[in-house]
Amino acid sequence: MSFRKRLLLLFALTIALVVALSSSVVWVMLRRSFERANEERAEGLTAQFRGEFARRGEEVARRVAAVASGDTVGRIALELNRGGADRGLYVDTAGELATGQHLDFLELVDDQGVIVSSAQWPAKFGYKKTDVAWATRPGAFLRREEVADGVQLGLFSLRAVRVGEKPLYVLGGQTLGSGFLASLELPPGLRVLLYPNVEHDFTAGRLVDARGPVKDGERLGELVRLVQASGQEAGGVVEWSGDSADAESFRALPLTGAGADAKSELLGVLLVGSTRRPLVALQRRVVSASLLVGGVGLLLAILMSSWLAARVSQPLVALAEGARRVAAGDWDTRVPVASRDELGELAEAFNRMTGELRTQRDHLVQAERVAAWRELARRLAHELKNPLFPLQVTVENLVRARGLSSAEFDEVFQESTGTLLAELGNLKAIIGRFSEFSRMPQPQRSLVSVNEVVQGVEKLHAAQLATAGIAVDMAMGEVPSVSADPELLHRVVSNLVLNAVDAMPSGGKLRLATRSLEGAVEIAVSDTGTGMSKEEAERLFTPYYTTKQHGTGLGLAIVQSVVSDHGGDVAVESAASGTTFRIRLPLGVS
Repeated sequence: MSFRKRLLLLFALTIALVVALSSSVVWVMLRRSFERANEERAEGLTAQFRGEFARRGEEVARRVAAVASGDTVGRIALELNRGGADRGLYVDTAGELATGQHLDFLELVDDQGVIVSSAQWPAKFGYKKTDVAWATRPGAFLRREEVADGVQLGLFSLRAVRVGEKPLYVLGGQTLGSGFLASLELPPGLRVLLYPNVEHDFTAGRLVDARGPVKDGERLGELVRLVQASGQEAGGVVEWSGDSADAESFRALPLTGAGADAKSELLGVLLVGSTRRPLVALQRRVVSASLLVGGVGLLLAILMSSWLAARVSQPLVALAEGARRVAAGDWDTRVPVASRDELGELAEAFNRMTGELRTQRDHLVQAERVAAWRELARRLAHELKNPLFPLQVTVENLVRARGLSSAEFDEVFQESTGTLLAELGNLKAIIGRFSEFSRMPQPQRSLVSVNEVVQGVEKLHAAQLATAGIAVDMAMGEVPSVSADPELLHRVVSNLVLNAVDAMPSGGKLRLATRSLEGAVEIAVSDTGTGMSKEEAERLFTPYYTTKQHGTGLGLAIVQSVVSDHGGDVAVESAASGTTFRIRLPLGVS
């Protein structure tokens, strides 16, 4: 991955992380603020409900008290105390009194608990009422009441009318249902639901709000059952549809009867619902804002990373290009210093380095030249010294032979002149080899068949190889022609073959092989002679270095020089079982 891409990725990840963390914090804070505000509104609505409940209770108590203090109820109580009264005359009395006081429930009950008259269920006349503790209560209370079509929840008040020894009880109240909920003043986004707890299990049809039965009331069943089981407040979120904005947070409050524990006398459940639409809208706006900020941040990241990468990468690219040029041999390379910061210091350090390398190169080249000339003089003196000693001895023999007889002098003269001619021939050969190395000709290129060159070398040395007891293995592959000097290439292969012959004085096997490589042709010359050590193999192509007793150390140096002039390379692989020289010549070099 490039530096610019890494920088862009780093900026993008940083901005995304910051935006995500900021959005998460805002999200959590919004949620907590909403929940806190929702709790406060629910508590306010609960307080309002309790206040309305108390006000309605006082109103119910006042209306029941008005019924109890009326002449009609007083007359009925008096007649019941006298005895012998026809109770059938009072069947409709409770209904008339309830209508006059706007009461939903009203019953007149004697001291034995027998219903004298019932407004909500006239057919209960004469039945005994057993679900009421007949003790006068000062205020209103919540209770369930059986009616003709079921059981209803109401707010009741009880009064006793005493005209004689036997009291007459007046039990009246109003229904606690949709009408009561409609009288509550609700803030926007809140609603109140009521569930009369008249069965052991949850019945969705009994759940009402200010407009009547609640649609999909079964979704609130789990919350109601939780209150039924624990008798304590409970809360939860109800999803009405797939849209989270339609969800509501509910707080369920138990409604209990007076004088009993909450769990056994749970008469109803009040549910205060708060829409979550404002919270969802805020959260969606936060997400939209986060995406907008993230997009703008990403755009800024691209611009900043591009600018910073260009500022940083361009000097680095220049340094890399300068390094490549230095590696290619351009020691005069310099890079521009565009700033005074760390990158500028790096460019200056690079320029100083190239200057020092150039100076060191000049010194090294001079030292190598001096060393090369010294080595050349040493090797030339060594090579010339060997033939000079026989020449000196021969001349001394001739001087001493002058005092001998003519026949003896002729014999010494013939022998000495032969020696002189032989040693002079050696001197000429030594000087010729050094001269040849000093003036290696430039290749005269043409398209050359490598296989033909290798086969020609084998034919040239076939007799010598057979005499030395060396078997030849030819492995010619299908290789293309290369651009090369045929005579120089022939000399290279011939030198390697002669080198292999010298490595196998007792005979062996010589293998000549060619093969095609990717963009090149390889010539391999292998022998089964005594291998070389790693140190010897590394110095093998050094001029004047030889492992032979009478060698000049120039043969392999000439091989490397010729191959290099052709744009190729030569390598050596040596082991105890033999040595292999590999020459690689590139295709298409002109």
